[in-house]
Amino acid sequence: MAFRYADEIFSLGREFLETVKGRASGQPLRLAVGVSDVLPKAMVHRMLEPAFRLAEPVRVICREDCSTEAFLGELAVHAVDVVLADAPAGPGTAVRAFNHLLGESGTTFFAAPQLAKSCRRRFPRSLDNVPFLLPGSNSMLRRLLEQWFTAQDIRPQVVGELDDPALAQVFGEAGLGVFAVPSVVEEDVRQRYKVQRVGRTEALQQRFYAISVERKISHPAVIAICEEARRHIFA
Repeated sequence: MAFRYADEIFSLGREFLETVKGRASGQPLRLAVGVSDVLPKAMVHRMLEPAFRLAEPVRVICREDCSTEAFLGELAVHAVDVVLADAPAGPGTAVRAFNHLLGESGTTFFAAPQLAKSCRRRFPRSLDNVPFLLPGSNSMLRRLLEQWFTAQDIRPQVVGELDDPALAQVFGEAGLGVFAVPSVVEEDVRQRYKVQRVGRTEALQQRFYAISVERKISHPAVIAICEEARRHIFA
């Protein structure tokens, strides 16, 4: 265990020196982002895009993991600069992290054209006993959907549980079931996949966060990401 930590310390030391030299010699600014893999790829793209438009060149290192907790240790040793997630870091975590709310979004339901047409009338009651593609258990959306279904007395026929939102969209396009996405990426989903909207609800609100070890963010690329999300994506 001591060897592993020592190895990380020396690795970070080398990276620190390279970063300082790089900034002095005009090399790109480094931005390491941890991304919870339950986030829709279209949303991640829109969040990260401002980092590429900064006046100074930036090298973005984007890493994915199935849980936010897996990134918290890397935040503590500055292996990543920020984590993008669908839930805040919990108060019981060993790492002192700060949750920066980026915004919230309602939820839109999609399906292949024929299934969408049959479900559109009397939404959301029409989702009862309909084939449904649930997010994986690590997703906050999964818990929100289950609570919402219970409150609405709706029992969909769950045909799949998928950690990757992109995979759910591909399965939905194939007509295997209805799936849910944040409403802020509704237009992107409609354009990328041959699916149609079943319905939309603001009662099912999803929240998204940037998690860092800084109370006040100082990294210029992270500042750009947060400002873009608050002013445009979730405005």
